[in-house]
Amino acid sequence: MRLPIRNIFIAAMTLSGFLMFTTSAKTLNDEQLKTIEQLKQTTLQSDLSYQILESLTTEVGNRRLGTAGDKRAIKWAVAKMKALGFNKVWTEEVESPQWLRGDIEAQIITPYPHDMAAIGLGGTVGTLPKGIKAPVVEFKTLAALKAAKKGSLTGKIAFVSYRMKAKIDGGGYETAVATRGGGASIAAEKGALALIMRSVGTDNNRIAHTGMMRYKKGIKKIPAAALSNPDADILVNSLKRGKNVEFYLKITAQHHPEKLIKSASVIGEITGSETPDEIVALGAHLDSWDVGTGAMDDGMGIGIVLAAGAQIAKLPQRPKRTIRVILYAGEEVGFYGTRKYMELHKNEVAKHVIGAEWDFGLGKIYQIKAGVGARALNNIHDLAQILTPLGVAMSADNDAVAQSDMSLLSKAGMPSISFAADGLRYFDYHHTANDTLDKINPEDYKQNTAVYTVFAYFAAQAEVDFRK
Repeated sequence: MRLPIRNIFIAAMTLSGFLMFTTSAKTLNDEQLKTIEQLKQTTLQSDLSYQILESLTTEVGNRRLGTAGDKRAIKWAVAKMKALGFNKVWTEEVESPQWLRGDIEAQIITPYPHDMAAIGLGGTVGTLPKGIKAPVVEFKTLAALKAAKKGSLTGKIAFVSYRMKAKIDGGGYETAVATRGGGASIAAEKGALALIMRSVGTDNNRIAHTGMMRYKKGIKKIPAAALSNPDADILVNSLKRGKNVEFYLKITAQHHPEKLIKSASVIGEITGSETPDEIVALGAHLDSWDVGTGAMDDGMGIGIVLAAGAQIAKLPQRPKRTIRVILYAGEEVGFYGTRKYMELHKNEVAKHVIGAEWDFGLGKIYQIKAGVGARALNNIHDLAQILTPLGVAMSADNDAVAQSDMSLLSKAGMPSISFAADGLRYFDYHHTANDTLDKINPEDYKQNTAVYTVFAYFAAQAEVDFRK
């Protein structure tokens, strides 16, 4: 269809105006764009983040808060930040009650004897020294357990058999993890002697998944454990036969709420050259569970944010704003590091101009989601264009909350970015002895690191109020 001459003229003027607007609205100047492209290419060709992760998993290993591994991790992180060029490094001490995992024995006794691959949930109380022998009652969901009559589980062991579903965004986690979080107290209210549950995991390995649980005040504390998926299947199949299934559980965990153990978050900065009091925050958590080597959760995040800071520190000139890398203590056992950070920095939240954390994913980042002011969203679109060649698409939503620890800063008003990484296989290994270095794909990891490096430099150079 042919347009009239007048319409063609109007269309041309409109396009010209649009081009002028987009040019004038460009967030970074040509020199900065050249630098950011060089940073992106350098990071894509560098294995620095993988080297950092290899160092952490080899020289430190697992590092649950308050353990010897945790102490090693703090020293390691301070030394690593200094070696990587962070010009300011410090620690912020935290305290938490002591919990000792101990050992576990789990067996089907009758009618079909089987040894079970199981693990105590974080914070669980132990059984009596002789253990517990009792019949098992299955509940297919947490809702079914909640619906059980009070006293109906007296002298029995509650078993929740719900299986988590694998999703690229980890969307199946919330439903499955609810049992781990509060199932023991719900079972105790019904009279149960203990809670066993199918692991919060999507794998078929005969390895159980741990993770933190919570007891409700005023309710008797009962032991709580998770079975590997194959062992949960064996128990389900045994119960299907309609016979009484007796189970044996022994846990030697110890909880000492009166004894406080010390740990620390480790924080490093690349101080800004023009507005050093304005902070671009990058986060990960330093602790891990006491199984595996914490490579994925959250060693990956540690390697990414340290490498991002290090690559920017190598530039001839520091960025305008300060880039602050926060390795939080005690995320796995109660967000101790981030709560302490919020306490110490409550008067500085307004100086946190934007932030992002890595605490989920095992593949390439495929999406950027913003949580910024309406006008600043245009600037995030500029960032997204830089990330497009890396396979990162822009979400239409503008309600992002930073992951994990840094979500508290988001809720306190810090503009935030959430990068969605492929997590389809993440919960195969999450909180297990299988969380080891070999699970990380080095090429995907380079892409992850490049995305965070580009984001950090962009935010530190952009003369933008991300709150507006």
